[in-house]
Amino acid sequence: MPRNTLGDLNNHLFAQLERLSDEDLKGEELKQEIVRAKAVASIAKEIVETGRLVLDAKKFEDNK
Repeated sequence: MPRNTLGDLNNHLFAQLERLSDEDLKGEELKQEIVRAKAVASIAKEIVETGRLVLDAKKFEDNK
């Protein structure tokens, strides 16, 4: 069983969204959370792109 799944990624993204939505977050803490959110989004994008590449390769393989 895979250790990390796309469902896990989805949960992490929603958790990050919740942290950014915290109205008590202000000033430096908010800035740090924004930096963290950008890093999480960047990594998530890479994971999705890699998954898409694997899927495309599988489709190509199946069409041989």
